[in-house]
Amino acid sequence: MHRSRSSRRASVGRRGFGVTVSLVILAGLLGACGDGGGSNGSNAGEADGTDADTAGWREVVPGGDCLCSDGSEFSFWVREASREKVVLYLQDGGACFSAETCAPEADLYTTTITDGPPGDGGVFDFADERNPFADHSVVYVPYCTGDVHLGDTTAEYAPDLIVHHEGLVNGTAALDHLASSFPDATDVVVIGESAGSVAAPIYAGLVSDRLPDARITVLADSSGAYPDEPAFNGIISDAWGTATALPPWPESAGPAAAPRSIPGLFVESGRHDPEIVFARHDYAYDEKQEFWFTLLGVPVGDLAARMDANESEIEAAGVNVLTYMAPGQEHTTFSDGTFYTEEVNGQPLVDWVARLIARQPVDDVHCTDCT
Repeated sequence: MHRSRSSRRASVGRRGFGVTVSLVILAGLLGACGDGGGSNGSNAGEADGTDADTAGWREVVPGGDCLCSDGSEFSFWVREASREKVVLYLQDGGACFSAETCAPEADLYTTTITDGPPGDGGVFDFADERNPFADHSVVYVPYCTGDVHLGDTTAEYAPDLIVHHEGLVNGTAALDHLASSFPDATDVVVIGESAGSVAAPIYAGLVSDRLPDARITVLADSSGAYPDEPAFNGIISDAWGTATALPPWPESAGPAAAPRSIPGLFVESGRHDPEIVFARHDYAYDEKQEFWFTLLGVPVGDLAARMDANESEIEAAGVNVLTYMAPGQEHTTFSDGTFYTEEVNGQPLVDWVARLIARQPVDDVHCTDCT
């Protein structure tokens, strides 16, 4: 959370339902922390263009209930370009769910925001002509809550250890800003990196509620192995207040609803809006994903086989997910230069992503020698 295959293709159908939750109800349910708009009041102003670290980006400080895990201020960053094409980017940064894992000395999660906007690597290299997102606006959501962007609770793990799991509250403020700033968006791509990729499917469904006419794509980078098992499900369902914080989509509500799982988040969102196109990128033997298995006491087994099994589970539930599995033990690629150099079976990742977001035919890509 850190920082057997058939040839399936992306397809787009028609939505069989309208918006099920109004923006007003959503704001109350998700505990939105501020108006998330503009650069007045508690929001920071625009960059003056002279600072290389912030040029082209504007910081938004929503205030209110938005917080980092240590109680410090939360903010997000906006790059304005196309009014029709927008990226919602969910940053990585670990997780915590107990006194042991949340202790600062464990160094398992990001507790506060210390950096400015993202650098210029990977999808953020807007000058690279190969970048399929070069003309997109971006809402960049930093991660500092230890709850994979899905929390809405304050937990006291020890007398001197209080953690504000407000990831969903923070993310909702950024999402509301996206919807109000780009109301005519036709294409929204939700990109999540590591911890952010766990939440990416849910945020796609939340985008759908706000912008029902937009074409929505999910790119989840480096969380494909986390299974539908009690050790993982208990964290997603209980530890961060997620079960009660998420909107009551009829597709996942009711007394018979199963405990939330990480692969199940794709199913919930896909059933909520069957037009969302889901895609995952993983390294077959990702060392950081293996680490979380070990931390939770779950046997790792064959990590690539777990990724394949999760894909099969999601698709058996009726939700298609396209996958690009690369060999090796690395972790994440969308925010660095390997986004442009990675190639598996003759298929460059950057070209695969470009075709995916353009709704051109895309096949699963799976390494042969995955070690």
